[in-house]
Amino acid sequence: MSDTPEYTPPKVWKWDAESGGKFASTNRPIAGATHDKELPVGKHPFQLHSLATPNGVKVTVMFEELLEAGHKGAEYDAWLIDISEGDQFGSGFVEVNPNSKIPALLDRSGDTPQRVFESGAILLYLAEKFGAFLPTDPARRTEALSWLFWQMGSAPYLGGGFGHFYAYAPEKYEYPINRFAMETKRQLDVMDKHLAEHDYFADEYSIADMAIWSWYGQLVLGRLYSAAEFLDVTSYKNVMRWAEAIDARPAVTRGRMVNRAFGDDLSMQLHERHDSSDFDTKTQDKIGGES
Repeated sequence: MSDTPEYTPPKVWKWDAESGGKFASTNRPIAGATHDKELPVGKHPFQLHSLATPNGVKVTVMFEELLEAGHKGAEYDAWLIDISEGDQFGSGFVEVNPNSKIPALLDRSGDTPQRVFESGAILLYLAEKFGAFLPTDPARRTEALSWLFWQMGSAPYLGGGFGHFYAYAPEKYEYPINRFAMETKRQLDVMDKHLAEHDYFADEYSIADMAIWSWYGQLVLGRLYSAAEFLDVTSYKNVMRWAEAIDARPAVTRGRMVNRAFGDDLSMQLHERHDSSDFDTKTQDKIGGES
């Protein structure tokens, strides 16, 4: 029996205090800009404004994979959005993403700049623009898109659900941790059963893998919420094999670095990215390839 007093919701909810816990200052019940701040513009058509959270990593991995595959038109500027400082509520950012979440992309290659927001939409936009990392076979394309949208719908249970209550909430409560740990493990089991018969989610490496890996691959590799042991991730052998294979790709390592401004390993932090030469010699030795 819990000693915590039972909460009785009021008839009408009112915002009278921050929710508490890590990142509480980034949450509010209204949308829109809180201050005027224009976004910087670099030399490339693609202007990315992001942070190396899982959703941000999806897009920087995609850009680096496109460049690795020889698509020179995929050169991009990546600008750091510090969500702890409220950069996502600046007027320029809100113009690109009215939802005030990273990542946000502005494609200035045409006569009229095109904004793209939501990480899955950005992945699909780039895949279609460059004809890459999305199968051309109709059946496999459909499979890739199904898994892409599976990730978009499932990850909130991992991040906003399990991750929040296990790692970030001001106090640990058994019920929400158990509820979302159970759902996270169910999702890992869904993945493990599929990957028992497939190397990648749509048989060939695609944006579906990039999206899923950025959340679940990093989870099982011990990079999210310090929860690998708690979730017994090594029991999902097919997921581990898949995660390690993608982690070994040089473009994935570079993508993880871009807009990363946290963590103890400073060699894995590249706050802004404006050219392939931004990856220095020490980093090249780490990732085992040229950028």
